[in-house]
Amino acid sequence: MTNHSEPADPIDETVVTLRTPAELADALPYLLGFQPESSVVLIALHGPRGRFGGRVRLGIPERSEDWPSVAEQLAQCLVTGSERRETRPDGVVAFLCQEPEAFAGDASGRQVMERLRPLAQALRTECGDLDVPVLEVVCISDGRFWTYCCPDQRCCPAEGNPLLPGGTSVLAAATVYAGFQVGPAQGRIRARLTPWRTAAASDQARVLHDTACALVPRILDDGGHAEVAAETLDLARRVMARLAAAPPIPDRLEADVYDDELIGHDEAATLILGLQDRTTRDRAAEWMEGEEAALALRLWRALARRCVREYREHAAAPLTLAGWVAWSLGDLAEGQEALTMALIADPHYAFALLLHPACSADSDPEPIRRILRGERSQRDAAARGRSDQLALRSDARQHADVSAEKAERPAEKSQEALRSKNAARSMNIEGAEEQDGPGAPEAASPGGSPDPSDGADTLDHAGVGVGIRTAPRGRRRPSRTSGPGPRPAGGARTGPRNRRDTIRRDPRHDR
Repeated sequence: MTNHSEPADPIDETVVTLRTPAELADALPYLLGFQPESSVVLIALHGPRGRFGGRVRLGIPERSEDWPSVAEQLAQCLVTGSERRETRPDGVVAFLCQEPEAFAGDASGRQVMERLRPLAQALRTECGDLDVPVLEVVCISDGRFWTYCCPDQRCCPAEGNPLLPGGTSVLAAATVYAGFQVGPAQGRIRARLTPWRTAAASDQARVLHDTACALVPRILDDGGHAEVAAETLDLARRVMARLAAAPPIPDRLEADVYDDELIGHDEAATLILGLQDRTTRDRAAEWMEGEEAALALRLWRALARRCVREYREHAAAPLTLAGWVAWSLGDLAEGQEALTMALIADPHYAFALLLHPACSADSDPEPIRRILRGERSQRDAAARGRSDQLALRSDARQHADVSAEKAERPAEKSQEALRSKNAARSMNIEGAEEQDGPGAPEAASPGGSPDPSDGADTLDHAGVGVGIRTAPRGRRRPSRTSGPGPRPAGGARTGPRNRRDTIRRDPRHDR
């Protein structure tokens, strides 16, 4: 009896042992999560019992000349990825999957097997150069399988062996018991990302052409680049909100058709062309988690389907975004397929070249997510800083306006007082005396002239320069002047312009 007051022992992880090539061939969909097509797959083995570890997958190149380089890259990717995650592999199992219709010269599975034999040998050679032996190479085609490593015709005949019925193996039962399900076949994944081939493709191509003529010059212009980027991201958010409001549809292909109906030709063209800009695409890649990521993935799939005819190369951007988001959400099969299709559309697309090896090696996408989160945080912080600066500038302008308004009245009074003083001096008003306070009348001096003070101003009246020195407040001292007689009351004198009045100033020793 179990003592419920104590925690029960944890259940050990279920172990399934695969002993034959037939069991290996049957296990491949469960190890990858989907049924691969036209693919080469490498799976690492660890320890004396051959525990499965990391895996890499790549589409089989059409040209046999590319097979040696592909084999080298896959072997290095598997070994280095395994070393980063746990330990160096102790062995490798390889799979070659391709149907006869994939190559025009193949009419049967056996012909496929024979044609791919050089690729199998290249894989064994490259892994051996890294001191990681290939323990088995299995070819799967036309419902049968072959092994390149077993020469015994009794267990591995030349015509191949039939595959086990789906879902009848021990691994299939263990997978179902653990709650895992095999995803759709690779062909169904590809169908969700393949451009249209219907009559609507002509209309979409025409709208893409018209939109490109209007949008590309704006993207290339320095002033319009940021504006187009903002418009593209804003439109993407609106379309994602529209997709979120749509009713859920269980069937995937029917759901894709309904998503296509929710997006207009002009909207799709604007988004496809806007995402060709690297900065805009990187901003869109930040929609990678939660409900936002699920909606973004639906949008990227729909845009990839709209890259029709001569605009197929433009599909690299939405396909890479679809692959990245699918991988970030845990769907490794769609992530790998979308990134592979992106490189088919544009073999030199840098973002896909960066993501494809890591996704194929089943690496953790979290380091890339951290980078994108950091970029978003920095951009948000910069935006908040700009907003704060604008707010400070606005407050400063308001403060300056208030200060100017408060200073208007004293300034007006000072100017009025200055005008009154100048007018009195120019009119030679007698009996004026300076008093405390602005604008006060001046008392007359005994000599009938303005009372000088200790400040010196130079005023120009009708072209005649007059030097004036004023005495301190509270003291009066007659000024001594020389020159013509007193100026007529009422204005500036009218004497000759080449004669100037002079003021004799007493020495300051009397102070």
